[in-house]
Amino acid sequence: STTTISLQTSSATSKTINTPNQPTNQPFNPKETAMNCIWPEPVVRVQSLSESGIRKIPDRYVKPPSHRPSLNHNAVVSNIPVIDLAEAFSHDAAVRSETMRRLSSACKDWGFFQVVNHGVDVELMRNIREIWREFFDLPLDSKQQYANDPVSYEGYGSRLGVEKGATLDWSDYFFLHYLPAKLRNPGKWPQFPETCRDLVGEYGKEVSKLGGKLMKIFSSNLGLQEDGLQDAFGGEEFGGCLRVNFYPKCPQPDLTLGLSSHSDPGGMTILLPDENVAGLQVRKAGNWVTVKPVPSAFIINIGDQIQVLSNAIYKSVEHRVIVNSAKDRVSLAFFYNPRGDLLIGPSKELVKPDQPALYPSMTFNEYRLFIRTKGPCGKAQVESIKSSSISSRN
Repeated sequence: STTTISLQTSSATSKTINTPNQPTNQPFNPKETAMNCIWPEPVVRVQSLSESGIRKIPDRYVKPPSHRPSLNHNAVVSNIPVIDLAEAFSHDAAVRSETMRRLSSACKDWGFFQVVNHGVDVELMRNIREIWREFFDLPLDSKQQYANDPVSYEGYGSRLGVEKGATLDWSDYFFLHYLPAKLRNPGKWPQFPETCRDLVGEYGKEVSKLGGKLMKIFSSNLGLQEDGLQDAFGGEEFGGCLRVNFYPKCPQPDLTLGLSSHSDPGGMTILLPDENVAGLQVRKAGNWVTVKPVPSAFIINIGDQIQVLSNAIYKSVEHRVIVNSAKDRVSLAFFYNPRGDLLIGPSKELVKPDQPALYPSMTFNEYRLFIRTKGPCGKAQVESIKSSSISSRN
């Protein structure tokens, strides 16, 4: 079922959106939601469940049969496109042109790709992953001091969405704000292990640079000015957040997911995967493709905001995470986002009589709260605003 909700944009115009499973006759007010939002039930740490030695997962983590992962060897094991980013800046025009073409094709056809020779120090990548593994290995009391709430999500968490009685994912995480600098609060970053805060600062700086390079490439490939997408994100005032994912061993991995199917609500995600344990699955032509990480590569995926800005030329794609019965997994997702208070809508250069705007404009702050109300919901969220935009013209 769907219910109509109203979002007030910063331009003081009301946008009507259809969102799945919202309570009837309950308008969505981002400010009120943020003020009143608390976890609806006591939070259980999945790592503690895993380490307790249980052989059967609690019912709260059992997915409906249609949402369970395919662990019967019918899943497609493949690699999303792998691109040498250095070749996008090659002095050889033919090499540069072919690399740009491959990047554009990946954004259109997959919404995902891996990059090597990306400019981020490989040792830094290894160190940041290991320091977070050390954090999750700390005693529970040491981690609990960073417990988060659903207002900002910042800190140590174990669930997404505030729906009471929702089926939960088999994962813990740590979420923190990095950009803009005024939202950054290193005091909320882990104090132990001792080098964690310094490494987060260095890592955030380097992946932000990588994101900036990719934004220029995306803009050029879309036929926009080189800084077109970055300007729409707020220029140097863009947003950046880090979510460190911990997927504990699971005694029944065929019944649950580490992260349910979703598309990322932000602009672009720069994922540092666990090189030793595959877990990410990408939806392609109705099949779930299990991604095999390339050593020292980042996995890049398009988010909903770039889908909106590109008027759906570039696609955010459903993906999910499966869990493992024998091994824990750690991954780091850096979300490269628009500034929260800017209206985001299709770029005017990409709207034409035969290609009308598919989406209304709204701020990322509004869209993010809209998403957080329910947690991961496949592509339902961005598709719901698309359908309302189209219906408003008919």
